[in-house]
Amino acid sequence: MRESKYNLPCNIAQTLNIIGDRWTLLIVHEIMVGRTTFNEMKKGLDGISSNLLSDRLKHLEQTGLIHSSLYSSHPPRYEYKLTESGKELDGVFNAIILWGRNNLEKCYKKIIHKACQNEIELAYYCHHCQKNVDELEVIELSSTDDEPVNR
Repeated sequence: MRESKYNLPCNIAQTLNIIGDRWTLLIVHEIMVGRTTFNEMKKGLDGISSNLLSDRLKHLEQTGLIHSSLYSSHPPRYEYKLTESGKELDGVFNAIILWGRNNLEKCYKKIIHKACQNEIELAYYCHHCQKNVDELEVIELSSTDDEPVNR
């Protein structure tokens, strides 16, 4: 297992320890869109070395974002699939695409509502209130459980 880069009590820092290395999110995206073998990913990620791709795939498997299954034994070849945890990154990719749509000089993708073909925007939903919300607050959790820290 590789050494953590960020030793901070922060969801963002700890998530970056898993997916923050160069190429890592792009590899997850390749798997998400159906390029699930080493050669398919290597072909889709122009510029990545075989050693780096292999290293990142091992890291993603160790951290529980993907799993591999042998599909050819001579020579050994693996297919990679996202775990449930890996699939949950879909919302992160959508948020990045939306951010890029609003902030990149040249944009390559947009997200649309299939039914009406119009662009969508990111929204947050409260299951308790059963409605979309605009006012958000990030609160710290205590180190012993998932209860908010009293301020």
